[in-house]
Amino acid sequence: MFADESKVDAELNADVEQALAQAGEDQLFPIVQLGEPVLRQQAEVYNGQLKHETLVKLIEAMRQTMHEAPGVGLAAPQIGLGLAFAVLEDHVRDDEDDPREIAEMPFRVIINPRYEPISDVTASFFEGCLSFEGYQAVRRRWVDIKAYWEDENGKAHEERLHGWPARIFQHETDHLSGEVYIDKAQLRSLTSDENLGEYWAYDPVPAQAAEELGFEL
Repeated sequence: MFADESKVDAELNADVEQALAQAGEDQLFPIVQLGEPVLRQQAEVYNGQLKHETLVKLIEAMRQTMHEAPGVGLAAPQIGLGLAFAVLEDHVRDDEDDPREIAEMPFRVIINPRYEPISDVTASFFEGCLSFEGYQAVRRRWVDIKAYWEDENGKAHEERLHGWPARIFQHETDHLSGEVYIDKAQLRSLTSDENLGEYWAYDPVPAQAAEELGFEL
């Protein structure tokens, strides 16, 4: 549980409340871009540094910011806050045969998350990041993981995740250790969003891109 008021960081709490006030009625935060030091720092373990009501308001503002971007995940460092939590949400697309195995992921808050692979199976797909706006690259990730996290009330969770939900969880959790997806991506696959749409979007398995751009899957 995160109900111990003695752990509240008064200065940090005031800073977050000020940021929320500046976010206005729409509650939209600016998303920091690569080059901001906070994206490369180890996030601080969350153990109740914010008042619960402040945390709840922050989570809702992060959710609104994620939706507006639009994205399927947003980590606290991406709004300039070096605390170990993120918000996630994704929904099934129209294409049932999508090889990325996109599945329903209801909105959730993941606090102090971690994961471990539970099989040797990996998959490589184009991936993007709200903090590296306008580009995507092919990144290999585990297909099956065991995910662990706490929710906003401090309740512990664990769940097996597969396919695209597993990728989202890995992506956002990695942010909290200062890693951005491009660090381990196939750099020759790096493409603008416009060129992805023009050349590669028709084939979610990036085999043709690998052949023409010269990288290995």
